[in-house]
Amino acid sequence: MKTFLVPIDFSAVTDEVIDTAVSFARAFEGKVAMIHVVQPPVVTSEFALPVEVLQEAIASGERAAKAKLDVYVEMFRTAGIGCEAKVAHGPPVTMIREEAVRVAADYIIMGSHGHGKLYDFLVGSTASGVMKKATCGIIIVPHGDKNT
Repeated sequence: MKTFLVPIDFSAVTDEVIDTAVSFARAFEGKVAMIHVVQPPVVTSEFALPVEVLQEAIASGERAAKAKLDVYVEMFRTAGIGCEAKVAHGPPVTMIREEAVRVAADYIIMGSHGHGKLYDFLVGSTASGVMKKATCGIIIVPHGDKNT
């Protein structure tokens, strides 16, 4: 049985990533572990929002992410595929790599937003960061619509 780690960011490519994960899990009689990573907000000035407001915004985002993940978990289970989901906090690349080790992932199936090289250089790319240091196979799912 293969284990597939599926990082979910709820972007436009998410449905394609989920479809790919279903196909691979069925083909290899595998199971799926999904993760959504919440990055802590960056506070850069003394005029930042109060801590309580930030904490509530983060908690609200976590609840929404968990609810969305639960829908995907149920979809996998209805298809007869074992699935678990987790919401984690921290830098996405690090959290994805750590989760891959924790679940003993054979493969990571993740989406690519298809930004250009300049964007990736200036902002960074989670997919390329995971690829550079992953200890298992990586399956990158490009977004089907090249115009978005």
